[in-house]
Amino acid sequence: MKNFIAVIVILLGFLAYGSLFVVSEGDKAIVIQFGKVQRDDANLTVVFEPGLHFKLPIFDRVVVLDARIQTLDEMPSRFVTSEKKDLIVDLYVKWKIKDFAKYYLATGAIKANAEILLQQKVNNGLRSEFGTRTISQIVSGERSELMDDAMNQASLSSDELGIEIVDVRVKQINLPPEVRNFIFERMRTEREAVAREHRSEGKKKADFIKADVDARVTVMLADAERNARKLKGEGDALAAKIYADTYTKDAEFYRFLRSMDAYRASFNSKNDVLVVEPDTDFFRYMNGQKGK
Repeated sequence: MKNFIAVIVILLGFLAYGSLFVVSEGDKAIVIQFGKVQRDDANLTVVFEPGLHFKLPIFDRVVVLDARIQTLDEMPSRFVTSEKKDLIVDLYVKWKIKDFAKYYLATGAIKANAEILLQQKVNNGLRSEFGTRTISQIVSGERSELMDDAMNQASLSSDELGIEIVDVRVKQINLPPEVRNFIFERMRTEREAVAREHRSEGKKKADFIKADVDARVTVMLADAERNARKLKGEGDALAAKIYADTYTKDAEFYRFLRSMDAYRASFNSKNDVLVVEPDTDFFRYMNGQKGK
């Protein structure tokens, strides 16, 4: 009898434990009863808020779902603009569960499945929006409008998943690597062409400046040489005049000084040898004071 009572107590304890479940903060739960989502009399899904709740043991299965806002950080995807140009777009999506029954039935309460389906729907919405805009419109002030339109389209298609899209934002827009390399190479080529043009213009200006300076230098040297010759001619004329004036004042004394200078220059070195007759006119001032 005691054993039977003990078994009954254990069974009751097991049933009581199996009848309780706890929903943590930030989560919500639904109950699957006989393979269907439990609904109330108004045919609305029964959603259990955080706290302690009761269920039928054995027959009811509790599915706890994260009710907080989730972030889907997508892998960069390729989109085509209205100009038939490819763009690599890196974006993220903020979402949360709106209809727990739909979410469970569409995804099996598996977050990875939900993100795959959600990414497909968001990309479809973005693909249609990118396809109606040019690159200039996408990277300019219309980006916010593009994101709003894409979010609206994705929200309509995500209703069947029981998901509400809170926000869609583009983190980065890049050109495909092959296009980006082609554009960079073309930019480099254009810059090199501009640099060559500037260098050519600079060389042309440098040659013009050098030619102008060389011409000025030539003119200045010619003027200087002309002035030098003029001054030298004037000096020679002045010297000749001085010599002439001096000679006319005392011709004999002038001839005497010139002879002394000639003697000094002729006998300046002991190695000098002069072979002349002693009674020549050159030695006339050595033969007498009168030059005779």
